[in-house]
Amino acid sequence: MGRLFGTDGARGVANSELTPELAMNIGRAAASVLIDKDCDRPKVLIGKDTRMSSDMLENALAAGLCSVGADVLIIGVVPTPAVAYLVKEYKYDAGIMISASHNPCEFNGIKIFQGNGFKLSDELEEQIEAIILDGVSTPPVKIGGDVGRVYYSENAKKDYIAHIVSTCKTDLKGMRVAFDCANGSSSVTARDLFNCLGIDGVYTCCEPDGVNINKECGSTNLKNLKKAVLENKCSVGIAFDGDADRMLAVDENGEEVDGDKIIAICAKAMKEKGELKSDTAVVTVMSNMGFFKFCEENGIHCEITSVGDRYVLENMLNNDYNLGGEQSGHIILKDNATTGDGQLSAVKLLSVIKDSSKSLSQLAAQMKKYPQVLKNVRVTPEGKAAYETDEAIKAKISEAEEILGGDGRVLVRLSGTEPLIRVMLEGKDMDLIEKLASDIADLVKERLS
Repeated sequence: MGRLFGTDGARGVANSELTPELAMNIGRAAASVLIDKDCDRPKVLIGKDTRMSSDMLENALAAGLCSVGADVLIIGVVPTPAVAYLVKEYKYDAGIMISASHNPCEFNGIKIFQGNGFKLSDELEEQIEAIILDGVSTPPVKIGGDVGRVYYSENAKKDYIAHIVSTCKTDLKGMRVAFDCANGSSSVTARDLFNCLGIDGVYTCCEPDGVNINKECGSTNLKNLKKAVLENKCSVGIAFDGDADRMLAVDENGEEVDGDKIIAICAKAMKEKGELKSDTAVVTVMSNMGFFKFCEENGIHCEITSVGDRYVLENMLNNDYNLGGEQSGHIILKDNATTGDGQLSAVKLLSVIKDSSKSLSQLAAQMKKYPQVLKNVRVTPEGKAAYETDEAIKAKISEAEEILGGDGRVLVRLSGTEPLIRVMLEGKDMDLIEKLASDIADLVKERLS
């Protein structure tokens, strides 16, 4: 994990940790690293989510980019995957998304995409960090007519929606679906997108006011979606996060269907159609043991990576796989996208449901989940740094692993985006894993908070 960039870009409390000055410097440094030196007038597009601080950071980034001679296209509030798609479609040199994804409104973040639509590699992020933090080089300062200009797009949302619609080969007309837009980026695209596909949509949490993004809604809190599904007799519910790069689902009975089950459903359907490359799905160490059992039973090979959709994608690119994702709902459909896309994933899931003539509950029941406990422990920056070398915590983890034996597993890891240590246990005995998880979490809190 880098000094500025975590597993999903640079992130922090806006105007405190992620300041306008830092955003401007990231813009200047990114331009000097990413843009071809022979390019007279490099072009960078900027999108954002609905947070109050996004305007502030957008202007700071644009100022930094223009100061080194880059022209900037402001595309407004869009999902993160729209930036990834449009930077390639518009033939721009780089794209930047201002968002802290599923985090509360006081946080914000900066995600950078290369001109090919893929997120920055660790190496490129380290080069940007070295320019900002170590002063290894100075971005060029332009004057007069060489200073960049700012332009505004009127077609970005329409072009992105048209792309998602073009991927759908199934007639979805008549499906009654509830959507929770998390008061975030999908608030400006979901209604038009799913109307185009003929879906009878019920929409909730799609009135952003700058501070209500992810607030008791979206993929991190499904209560509004469950209510909408049951009250409106919907066959499916879909919840997005703040920047719509992930999604979770709810079946017709109001039961959650997480990322593991969605990937399982899609993997089996794609395999049956001969569309799943090498009959392989790529997931992270956080996937439920039940997912691996499902794959074993259905002749699907699993590739397992570190936590973070960037590592899932890296494996997919290196091995030419086309389906991967995370339990949290980041799902990458590489045939149509270069990053996780919640709305594209929703279209894919709805297509599988319609083609199968089965309910979502029937499809989800194909994968049996092992009981799982996840506890998030907030720690200090010093505590987060000390975690790897804390012998007492290591010993407690080893003790829990011995107790579980082959009937479960323990995974304790640092969050790449928040000041948290995540304690996850799986096993057949819920009471036992709950107790072991609490013991580890209590010790982490005692020593590192």
